[in-house]
Order: sequence, then C-alpha cells, then structure tokens
Amino acid sequence: MTGSSPAVRSSTPGVDSTPTALAQDLLVACRRGDPTERYRTALAEATDADLHRVREDRRTGLAFWLNCYNAGTQLLLEERSDLYESPLRFVRFFHASAVTVAGTSLPLDRIENGLLRGGRSKYGLGYLPKINVTNFERRYRLDDCDPRIHFALNCGAESCPAIRAYEPDRVDEQLDLATRSYLDATVAYDSGANTVLVPRVFLWFRGDFGGGSGIRELLRAYDAIPDDATPKIRYDSWDWTKAAGKFAE
Repeated sequence: MTGSSPAVRSSTPGVDSTPTALAQDLLVACRRGDPTERYRTALAEATDADLHRVREDRRTGLAFWLNCYNAGTQLLLEERSDLYESPLRFVRFFHASAVTVAGTSLPLDRIENGLLRGGRSKYGLGYLPKINVTNFERRYRLDDCDPRIHFALNCGAESCPAIRAYEPDRVDEQLDLATRSYLDATVAYDSGANTVLVPRVFLWFRGDFGGGSGIRELLRAYDAIPDDATPKIRYDSWDWTKAAGKFAE
C-alpha cells in the first residue's frame, strides 16, 4: 500500500503504518470480511503529527478521506444496518459514528461535507457553506471540492458507485477511472430529443459541478455526450435499496 505520512506509533499489536496505508488496509479488510479492529484502533490513536501529509497534501487527503468514508459505510452497514433501513436514515445513518481518526469520531456526513467537500452544506444544491463547522474540519478539510468524489463515495445505496481503494500517488488516475466507469453505466444521451439523463447526484451537488454548464463540460470530458452537444439535463431517480459490498472488480 502507498504511504507518504509519518508512521503511526500505535500501541496495537502488529500495526505500525502510515494513516494512508491504514485507511486502505481497513477498506481491504472490509472487502475481504477480515477483522478490522486493529486498523480502526490505530487510526483512532493517530496523532496530528502522524496526519501531517493528510492535512498538507491534496492527493493524500483525497485518498485518505475517500477510503475512510467508504470503509465507514461498510462498517455501519455490517454493524448497524438498522440505521440505514430506518425511515430516519438521513439523520440516523449519516450522522452515526462511522470511523474514529486521531481521537475524533466522524460520521459519514462530516467526512463528505466537512472534509472532502471543503466545508460545503449538503443542502442548497452544493452552493451553500456548511454551518457548525468543527475545529477538526477546519484543520483537515480540503481547500477545494473535487467533483469527481461523487463518483467514488459509496453510501450503501444501489445507485452508488463501486468502491475502490484509493492511493495518493494514483488518486487522480483512479478518480478519472471511477468517473468514467460510473458515467458510462448511468448517463443516457438522447440526440433526437437533445436531452441527457444523469444520476441524481448531479442535482444534489449541482454547485460542486459548476451548475448546468459545468455538468455538460464534465460529461463532454468523459465522452458521455458529444463535444458539440448542449443537451437539456434530466435527473434520474436514486435507488436507495441497501447494497453492501459493492466493490469494483
């Protein structure tokens, strides 16, 4: 596994690795059904110094928080699946503790919106700043929101993208692959009607993509629509059926 952060000085037997490697190993353990406690404990015991590269390097931060989010989702689905199946899913599941990093308990909502999206609200279609930002979020959030994260984050729903273990040295290449794969599977362009049907995540986080023009620009960049097309955007429904273990091959 790739690791570019200082070594975590863990008291957990058999674990002495970087935070980035720990997050990757945790996700791999989730995929294989292996025990996860040693990785979770080591991440919880990491210090601010251990997380220097996560804090200071964009690629390391991206890979680390993507892996933490996706591992956290799988852990919640396995250990607290009732929260996902609750009518109050958006409060109970997304605000439940998913993973602990450096002594801070982090729900999925905070990892996505407070850290990966740089402190943007999940309300307001991606145009509004997040309210009630914690000191941890201020210290570790990414400066800018990379819209490709929306094709990498898996919250357990059938409509979510497949999960990959992201590596700092390859995260941009991996995000391009994840984006292209997801768009190929979900976008439907109708040249005759001059419309394009896209996943609903484009609507929920419209501001992250730069509005309608930004959405079309991204679709052109990944060959989902022709370079000269300016179709009307339609948003598909989202299938919230629980789908644990949706890993890329």
